[in-house]
Amino acid sequence: MPRYTVHVRGEWLAVPCLNGANTVGWLGREAVRRYMKNKPDNGGFTSVEEVKFYVRRCKGLGLLDLDDTVEDALEDNEFVEVVIEGDIMSPDFIPSQPEGVHLYSKYREPEQYISLDGNSLTTEDLVSLGKGLYKIKLTPEAEAKVKRSREVIERIVKEQTVVYGITTGFGKFARTVIPNSKLMELQVNLVRSHSAGNKKPLVVMLKGTVGASGDLAPLSHLALGLIGEGKMWSPKSGWADAKYVLEAHGLRPITLKPKEGLALINGTQMITSLGCEAVERASAIARQADIVAALTLEVLKGTTKAFDTESHRFCDRVQDAYTMRCCPQVHGVVNDTIAFVKDIMMTEINSATDNPMVFAERAETISGGNFHGEYPAKALDYLAIGVHELAAISERRIERLCNPSLSELPAFLVTEGGLNSGFMIAHCTAAALVSENKALCHPSSVDSLSTSAATEDHVSMGGWSARKALRVIEHVEQVLAIELLAACQGIEFLRPLRTTTPLEKVYDLVRSVVRPWMKDRFMAPDIEAAHRLLVEQKVWEVAKPYIEKYRREHIPESRPGSPTAFSLGSLGKKTHTGHDHSHQNEL
Repeated sequence: MPRYTVHVRGEWLAVPCLNGANTVGWLGREAVRRYMKNKPDNGGFTSVEEVKFYVRRCKGLGLLDLDDTVEDALEDNEFVEVVIEGDIMSPDFIPSQPEGVHLYSKYREPEQYISLDGNSLTTEDLVSLGKGLYKIKLTPEAEAKVKRSREVIERIVKEQTVVYGITTGFGKFARTVIPNSKLMELQVNLVRSHSAGNKKPLVVMLKGTVGASGDLAPLSHLALGLIGEGKMWSPKSGWADAKYVLEAHGLRPITLKPKEGLALINGTQMITSLGCEAVERASAIARQADIVAALTLEVLKGTTKAFDTESHRFCDRVQDAYTMRCCPQVHGVVNDTIAFVKDIMMTEINSATDNPMVFAERAETISGGNFHGEYPAKALDYLAIGVHELAAISERRIERLCNPSLSELPAFLVTEGGLNSGFMIAHCTAAALVSENKALCHPSSVDSLSTSAATEDHVSMGGWSARKALRVIEHVEQVLAIELLAACQGIEFLRPLRTTTPLEKVYDLVRSVVRPWMKDRFMAPDIEAAHRLLVEQKVWEVAKPYIEKYRREHIPESRPGSPTAFSLGSLGKKTHTGHDHSHQNEL
């Protein structure tokens, strides 16, 4: 029998449906009837018939036709909201999907699994899990380790040994011993009291962690859902009361045993999960930044030989500007930065960051400091500083593309300048994003505030390091999207000349979603379309086969020599008069 979870004025109601031919309107009326039944004053209504309402999905907010049948319009156990005319949206209802999460019309559970062994999880794995591409399971070896550790905890409880967080309070209350009869209550109270986060949620509340003694507030919101309290999100339900989301997936709330609440919240999982996403997005945009820069280099008639001995091809310029000539150095250190940070993230996600640590093989627990987020915090501050430079140099290239005195192209890359403004304000947007990044790149990990009555007297502020690193990377993506559009627009003014095959493929890709600018039009959708190409790595996908082929063959592109190229060897040939010039090529 199908069943639907319906939100009415802050209440979640489970409504079974015996007949799939019933209409959406019937579902709304039945939900209102159940709502009124639960209220002493009938919710302020005299009868169901007088209530005027409309029904929409919680997932995506799509409005439903009241005359459609539920079997045609809804999936079994779908979450919907009844909005009563005249009401404002309930303040505790969060119908939209988390920021950055893309929902599809029909949710399909993944069939493949990623096995967790405590050693081999990668940043790529974690991002794929976040996209819902896999389920998770423990390896038999990992499960056996967990069971052995649990046996140590049970022995501590049975013997009434005083161990922090297991038989005592937390933080300043570490010296308060808790009786065995209240140890399970202790863990539930811990999760409830620490669910004090702030900010529109991603999947947990984004603000509230200082990045030491774990990401306590955000992870407590996560743990709260596991015990059937608070709010949860799933791709099947959207945001709803946790108990209904669990039911929708055939799950029951967990019962916390001694130490389990502490183990769920006392780690760096929020910092590192956001950090892993930042690392993977940074890797993707860094790869594509090289391609976008190459496209600009072609439009501005730059030279690849600037990275060797030739300065410019068939023109009187001796050198290209740094924004073109120094791409290998500027982009290169970004790649090294990403690799460094990725290594730290990989170590962190395969580490135990709990406290106290349980060593089953030694049958003991040790209170340490693995929960401190200083490592990922410092690394993610470094990541933001490094990746920002891709936007900083890109914005300068956009300036060169738009400035006719530097590009020899029409001003702001548009015909009938004056009547049309072209890329004038798109460049301003890029400049604004770069300027904002400069503030975001201030390292948050240089800050610390003492908390928990001075027991946690040095913290990492790694939660903000992770969140702002992601914001910096998004800005970098957007700036490079503008450069990508500007470079492709520049090509329009150089036709019928053609660039290299891979760059023509990139041009064709961009033109599949954004047409050339003949005159001014609404530009924001074009920037967003180019941004999507970069986020989805489409630019990399079209260029990658050619890059790999070049790497395999190690054959540089054949170019005619430049009359402005200079080398000591050529000078020696011109001036040789029989003297020994064998050392002229040495520097």
